[in-house]
Amino acid sequence: MLRILLTALALSSSAAAGAQDKPVRILVGFPAGAGLDAMTRMVAEKMRESLGQPVIVENRPGAGGRIVMDALKNSPADGSVLVMTPLVTIVTAPHVYPDLRYDAFKDFAPVAHTANFLFAYAVGPQVKATTLKEFVAAAKGDPQLRNYASAAPGSLPHFFSILFAERAGLQMNHIGYRGTAPALTDLIGGQIASFMGTVSDLAAQHEAGRIRILATSGDKRAPQLPNVPTFKEQGYDIEGQGWYALYAPAGTPQATIDRLAKAAIAAVQAPDVRDKLVGLGMEPTGLGPQELAKIHRRDYERWGPVIKASGFKPTE
Repeated sequence: MLRILLTALALSSSAAAGAQDKPVRILVGFPAGAGLDAMTRMVAEKMRESLGQPVIVENRPGAGGRIVMDALKNSPADGSVLVMTPLVTIVTAPHVYPDLRYDAFKDFAPVAHTANFLFAYAVGPQVKATTLKEFVAAAKGDPQLRNYASAAPGSLPHFFSILFAERAGLQMNHIGYRGTAPALTDLIGGQIASFMGTVSDLAAQHEAGRIRILATSGDKRAPQLPNVPTFKEQGYDIEGQGWYALYAPAGTPQATIDRLAKAAIAAVQAPDVRDKLVGLGMEPTGLGPQELAKIHRRDYERWGPVIKASGFKPTE
């Protein structure tokens, strides 16, 4: 019996060691070049140092990030595959897409909440408006100005745009893109009039004068954009923020989750990473699995009624 027990313990230890020897792949369901991708690569580099094993970032864009969540669901539950995702895939998508191939609560294990971010509403260089009220007045007289974009249909920026249009009394036409980079290219090029995205993705282009941010979504002004008023300041009663977080497949051992969470939290709280993330317009957090689970549930319940009231259908 003792030999059997010792053999079982040895096999268990060997399996755990084998899992730790594997590279950790962090999947990102959006194209390279945006704030989420930049943050994930910073976190991955720090995690590589603290875990003592390779940590590789893989971009697999498509379907508003839902493709990688399906891939994560079907990955080994040994900590070798993770996803860094905005809340769109696990908070808004379950309310929007009845045919999702994953359950946002049953199929994934929360690992770490990494950062909060604000939204921003920007117009392209061909739009002369410098305030929301000027833009609304111009859009009411020019149908071309009613074409707006988001990085993904059914995302929080999309629903913020719907709320803004309702408050402004505008009938606007949504154009969903596969990520921020192509939408920004068309915004700068004049193919679309306006874009709702994240402060982190838009601030640099705004500062360079290529686009103009008219409003941000917080209860106070974004630190990176002190001269840009909020929606509320301009008379439009909408407010909120998004977040990024790291998830593993359901069934991943708690010891593995805790090990990965410790490394991810240490990464976003490292002074050099914090400074870079703040410069990108994010608020680094570094919260563990239990806190992330609570935030996930809270925002799922918060945004459900808003999404339902919007009337949005996934074919739009």
